[in-house]
Amino acid sequence: MADTMELRDIEVWDGNMAASQALRQVQVDVVAAYPITPSTPIVENYGNFTANGYVDGEFVMTESEHGAMSCCIGAAAAGGRVATATSSQGFALMVETLYSASGMRLPIVLNVVNRALGAPLNVNGDHSDMYLGRDSGWIQLDSYCPQNAYDLNFIAFKVSEDHDVRLPAMVHQDGFMTSHTAQGVHTLTDEVAYNFVGEYKPMNDMLDLDHPVTHGVQTEEDWHFEHKARQQHALMTAVIPKIQAAFDEFEKLTGRRYNIVESYDMEDAEVAVVCMGTSVETAREVAEEMRANHGIKAGVVGIRVFRPWPLEQIAEALKNVKAIGALDRSSPHGTVGTLYNEISGSLFNTDTKAVLTNYIYGLGGRDLTKAHLVSIFTELKANVDAGKPTTPLQQYIGLRGPKLSFF
Repeated sequence: MADTMELRDIEVWDGNMAASQALRQVQVDVVAAYPITPSTPIVENYGNFTANGYVDGEFVMTESEHGAMSCCIGAAAAGGRVATATSSQGFALMVETLYSASGMRLPIVLNVVNRALGAPLNVNGDHSDMYLGRDSGWIQLDSYCPQNAYDLNFIAFKVSEDHDVRLPAMVHQDGFMTSHTAQGVHTLTDEVAYNFVGEYKPMNDMLDLDHPVTHGVQTEEDWHFEHKARQQHALMTAVIPKIQAAFDEFEKLTGRRYNIVESYDMEDAEVAVVCMGTSVETAREVAEEMRANHGIKAGVVGIRVFRPWPLEQIAEALKNVKAIGALDRSSPHGTVGTLYNEISGSLFNTDTKAVLTNYIYGLGGRDLTKAHLVSIFTELKANVDAGKPTTPLQQYIGLRGPKLSFF
């Protein structure tokens, strides 16, 4: 039996420690990992917890991130509660196995500390790796701060392991801005945290010798389509209601409210930005200042659940605005940004006729400043007044040298 760790009601943790404490409290059976900045402390902390008797599980060091996820797949198929963490190039090396995990319907939780993809090599945060995983069949939850990184791990395990879902889940946090920034985190006791997630109940595990199953089979044109369709059906129909139910239960337990889509000052907003990660909190502050100092009715929409994409909730959040700025923290290389595309799809068949523009920002850890957001909100108000875009459709914000824009 693992030892209990006594925690204060509020601990000062960075996002990495918050995530690793959540893994400890749910008593993960196997963490298989390969270190990479800036996610290394998550698995390093878990290894310390295991060595010091706070976890009954196993910590497995592997030769690569591909090997780490492969080990997680094996442990999950055998019937264990499984997790790991990675970032950037390590995430890219995992991609082959990410599709295997979701296709085999294995409830693995992956903490992704978002970091730029090289070249050029960069250890700081942007959302390139998050976007790389968007079609892999995983649930994707987004944290804005260390508190979120702690809480959303419990949500990820609870939803992922539900027998109506049985899909793996990622919990994202911004590299360094969240992962290495310490804030006050309201904690749960070990008993309360574990009971919220519940005892792991395996399904179709390979070690249940009385009910033998096969994992990782090969299918061709006869049944491959049906497997993928069933996976998509679960992702699109079961996951959002299960996440909402988990959010509701978590609020009753802690008083902390989470939503599929987070809306701030949107009741009467004329202009809004849509963003993720730590940018949400900065945008909220600037939106309040735009209202107070500039007379612009500004609002913010934060994406909490990135996959499955909450199409209906996004359409509802943005139904009354007249201009929208989609803020993508990843270079789309040859097209508009991912959030721009997703928002367009959400609004296309609705009555909303907002002017939508795209801002690329924060690549490789470049700061998104309050001045940048003041400029964005001001441009969006100009779009409202003109009834059309007054700037190029896509702009790179905070770039040194000549302005870069397209379309």
